[in-house]
Amino acid sequence: MQAQKNYARRACAAILAAAALWGVIGVWNRRLMAAGLSPTSIVTVRNCGGMLLLGLVLAVRNRSVFRVRREHLKYFFGTGVVSVVLFTACYFSCQKLCSLSVASVLLYTAPSFVVLLSALLWRERVTGRKLAALGLTLVGCALVCGLFSGQVTVTAAGVLLGLGAGFFYALYSIFGRYALAHYGSMTVTMWTFLFAGPASLVLLRPSELAAAFSAHGTWITAVGLVAVSTAAPYLLYTWGLARVESGRASILASLEPVVASLAGTLLFHEPLSAATLAGIACVLAGVSILR
Repeated sequence: MQAQKNYARRACAAILAAAALWGVIGVWNRRLMAAGLSPTSIVTVRNCGGMLLLGLVLAVRNRSVFRVRREHLKYFFGTGVVSVVLFTACYFSCQKLCSLSVASVLLYTAPSFVVLLSALLWRERVTGRKLAALGLTLVGCALVCGLFSGQVTVTAAGVLLGLGAGFFYALYSIFGRYALAHYGSMTVTMWTFLFAGPASLVLLRPSELAAAFSAHGTWITAVGLVAVSTAAPYLLYTWGLARVESGRASILASLEPVVASLAGTLLFHEPLSAATLAGIACVLAGVSILR
């Protein structure tokens, strides 16, 4: 019994570590945007870079990850294209039609979708603790993202796209669960990017790449984005997802905006408002309920 608890704790720790690494993605993104890359081009660099990095490392260390059954490719199409690429496309489209805070909060409806779908598909229990954690993290994300600042823009199309982003984001935990029934976390992550990398090329603006990557520092930043905030967190999250309930994993990953807010304060001297601090407290409380 104690061994099972320790096992679950390690899985939760891996998911929280993944959320923390995703949370600092803005550090890399800001530098890449300053170099002249658009957000959509950054997504392509991230996904293709993740595919290349994981492919090179695993080709040397564990070639077995490249062997999967043809009938299981649909799961990786789900994690790579339906989830990673479509959630990105919806998210950036929402940002054009709504305030950034609205887009961020709608994206973090993802745990709600995961909890609902997991209950329907696998009969995962929707406990009072899980609902309390879900409510606290959702309110916390809204506060951290500045939804209640009074300076927001909302459109019907933007809300639909934002909810679409949350839904597609949630599907990684759903398709990932099916894939993990047959393969290890490294195989699932590798094949996710084998699909996501090429599919995200439709978002690329080639004219930006030559100018941006002519500077030596851009390459270093891109490697940081790919290694620290793409490959590593996806490996950690997928490993944890194989060992805890999907709904629980998704709620724990709500730590991401808290880390993003703290990174903005520490590295870019962004102010921490009372609402932001309250939001951080709510998210941490929600996460602690499920630890």
